[in-house]
Amino acid sequence: MMEKVLSRSIRLICLGGVALGVQSAYAQDAQPQQNAPARVEVTGSRIRQVDLETAQPIQVITQEQIQKSGLVTVGDILNQLSSAGSPDFSRGGALTSNRESGGQYINLRNLGSNRLLVLVDGKRWTQTVDGYTDMSTIPSSMIERMDVLKDGASSIYGSDAIAGVVNIILKKRLEGAQLSLYTGANDKGDGRSKDFSLSYGANSEKASLMFGISHTEQGVVWASKRDVTRFPQGPNHPNAGYGAGPFAEVWSLNDTFDYTINHTGDQFNPGVGADPRNPANYHNWSNSILADKFNSTGQMMFQIPNKLDTIFTKGTIELPYDMTLSSTVMYSQRKSSAQVAGYPLNSYTQSSFPVFISKDSYWNPFGEDLAFSRRTVEVPRVTDNENRTFHADITLAGNFELRGLAWNWDIGYNHSALRGSTLGTGNLNLPNLQRALGPSFMNASGVVQCGTADNPISLAECQPWNIISGPSASNPDILKYVMATGQTTYGSTIDSATANIGGELLQLPAGALGVAAGLEHRSVKGYDLPDQFAQSGYSTDLAGNPTRGKYSVREAYAEVNIPVLKGVPLAELLSFDLATRYSDYSNFGNTTNSKASFMWKPTKDILTRGTYAQGFRAPTLGDTFGGGQQSFDYYMDPCDSAFGQRGTAGVEARCVAAGALPGFRQLDQTKTPVGDSSGGQSPVPFMSGAGNASLQPEKAKTKTIGVVWSPSFLPGFSGSLDWFNIKVDNLISGISATDTAENCYVKGIQSFCDAIKRDPATGQIIALAHGNANLGAIETEGLDLSLGYRLPRTAYGQFSVRSDTSYVSKFREQADVGAEWEDYAGQYYYHRVKSNLSLDWTMGNWAATWTAHYFSPVKDRCYTKTDTCSDPNGIATWGTGYNKLGAMVYHDVSASYKFPWKGQLLVGANNFFDKKPRFTISGKASSSYVDADLPIDRFIYVRYNQAF
Repeated sequence: MMEKVLSRSIRLICLGGVALGVQSAYAQDAQPQQNAPARVEVTGSRIRQVDLETAQPIQVITQEQIQKSGLVTVGDILNQLSSAGSPDFSRGGALTSNRESGGQYINLRNLGSNRLLVLVDGKRWTQTVDGYTDMSTIPSSMIERMDVLKDGASSIYGSDAIAGVVNIILKKRLEGAQLSLYTGANDKGDGRSKDFSLSYGANSEKASLMFGISHTEQGVVWASKRDVTRFPQGPNHPNAGYGAGPFAEVWSLNDTFDYTINHTGDQFNPGVGADPRNPANYHNWSNSILADKFNSTGQMMFQIPNKLDTIFTKGTIELPYDMTLSSTVMYSQRKSSAQVAGYPLNSYTQSSFPVFISKDSYWNPFGEDLAFSRRTVEVPRVTDNENRTFHADITLAGNFELRGLAWNWDIGYNHSALRGSTLGTGNLNLPNLQRALGPSFMNASGVVQCGTADNPISLAECQPWNIISGPSASNPDILKYVMATGQTTYGSTIDSATANIGGELLQLPAGALGVAAGLEHRSVKGYDLPDQFAQSGYSTDLAGNPTRGKYSVREAYAEVNIPVLKGVPLAELLSFDLATRYSDYSNFGNTTNSKASFMWKPTKDILTRGTYAQGFRAPTLGDTFGGGQQSFDYYMDPCDSAFGQRGTAGVEARCVAAGALPGFRQLDQTKTPVGDSSGGQSPVPFMSGAGNASLQPEKAKTKTIGVVWSPSFLPGFSGSLDWFNIKVDNLISGISATDTAENCYVKGIQSFCDAIKRDPATGQIIALAHGNANLGAIETEGLDLSLGYRLPRTAYGQFSVRSDTSYVSKFREQADVGAEWEDYAGQYYYHRVKSNLSLDWTMGNWAATWTAHYFSPVKDRCYTKTDTCSDPNGIATWGTGYNKLGAMVYHDVSASYKFPWKGQLLVGANNFFDKKPRFTISGKASSSYVDADLPIDRFIYVRYNQAF
């Protein structure tokens, strides 16, 4: 039954005039009426129609293509599209600490994953409080196909549909059972992936029911396992990039000395520290002594692992009066874990709670308090993220005739909920650390304990720590006492009620005048709640404030498709589609977005199409209600007397009034005056990401023009070329610390001054909060080329070729209204050309596929002006000097065989020729100067499918 549905879909797509993977897609099948062609709803339109050709470019990815890709997650599959940019949240982002870490997100056209709308069976899927949809929560085994609409669609679907829409169509019917088993791994045996799915379906004349379970794993890749990733800055710079060592650097508070304890071992393998009580066991600290440092890459994941478990059920029952009741319920649980090196601890980690080694510590021989720096390699930092997604929807739909013309209607309810928690270990409890490094002595039993002989503190209350002598001086009791566990709970809920009606209003000479209209009410709420200790600022983890918020939206839309000409000279077809949507939000007001598109076929072989669409992205819960989190910002203080703006009118008076007196100098983290107008990093943590209740929606305009050619003299061939231009204004952007300070002292805006606090004695900024505002714009423009050719069948089998290519002529950003535009096209992450070329072969029970993925050359940052720098004088957005990285091509191959007992075996290798990763600065992972989202190794896999 499933094969019949799939083959019918393929036949309909081919009849529409464009080859598989290039052609228009449809969102939901309609039950065909006897002796009448089926009317289906196409992704990007609410009007059901017989003709599947649309004015909008849509790419289809079938279940067969998913399996041939050798990939097991929806995110990995979609990120291979030529129109997909680099992921917003990389698998190599082990240092990423937000709730999205471990998930997978699609960055269509590099416009950001939160500017892409994700639908499942035409319904909105879950989002985080910051507006991101985790594609990994949708099991690939349950998918019939995926429709990728590469056009703006806010007039049809509402907010977020700026870069486009991904509509994931789940399987509808299944007769019997299907089992699928998969495993794969890199050549070196790591990064092992597993996939198991079992689905079962039963059908009667009036009803169908399908049930499925699946389990998917993606294994860890450790940075230490390969020479290309085991050094922080690559094998060509094996002595660079090392950080604070596991043996303490200690210095006097008046800077009279700066020592490190003598020890064995080196930056790769810490040894044993000397007795810290003997001053002779120290040497002067020097940045050039590699053995005093630590290769943090050795404790870090290069690619983080994740697991997904899903249970899914879907049912449909036909009711009297041509009505159908359908429902889908899905529950997914994703678990991911990220590990980075132990914490780089120092006395000033939290400026509001500095910690020193007491002069009365048993292990301090210098008779004065000591500042220190030391990495706690004994306990790497680990963040476990558990994400639970629940989705349930129910729809009552019907068909009827009015004046002999077909109409359809539906009412539905959609509930999507996301709940999650993170658990972090490896940070330190600063109050306990202060006590552990405080006064201590050796008692009569020969045991060191906290306090003094006259005022001892029991070991049950305090564990003293010899932090100076490194990991060899630590023990489990001490580490348990000084370490902290941080926990955060987060979640969001989307509830929506919809009502739609559509049909043929009247028959015109060129065809039926199609219309659709509908109403939607949607409520959104969410939260992100760090535990009390994490909010307190008494942990080495950056403190965060809670986020809570909610809003509701009422929407109404209307769409009309007007056939103008048909079957006349120079107009086999001419039609226009108009749509508009009114959205009324409780948090910012209302917005109306409209669209106009056309289709014109001057001949049977040629279709031209075009769209002009308005779009918007509403502020997310995080944008509006975000509590913010600590960060150490790079900024420039306008009150700095050397590089600030004290000469600008009004600035001097405002600075003096705030406590920054004449001659004031901004100090960086090393307590050194900043050396140029770029400023320096704040020595104290600021509060970033705070919500802004005054935000307005982003506004977008999308323009497309395209042509589809299906020559009658070459059956089986089809090609399309589409030009696109997308501009997003009123961009919701984070206000920098520099912007906040300038808005206060240069522009005199009191609300920004209220967010700044200075030390009354020194004038230094000791507190600053900055959030989001509507600033700047993004614009991208380019071409999409799709080709497909199914060759005539030969004695050697059936061959077909398909290709998808995206060319970006510009991708530019504007920081604020009136600011200069900066074009990023051709720089790292912004490839001018990405292309996928596939050759398919089938013969009897055998099949094979070869695919090549092409990435055009890009500019990367130079390591230095004289090292890994192809053009030291070249111009890029970051300034002068860049390193040109050449084009890359990766090859994937797979082959399969179908057995007589309804089984199929598929084997394959991605990155078949084992192309090695390359050194990059702009695209580096958290652990290494290598892009973790490109192949690290050859990946070999095998899959077995069995139908029952």
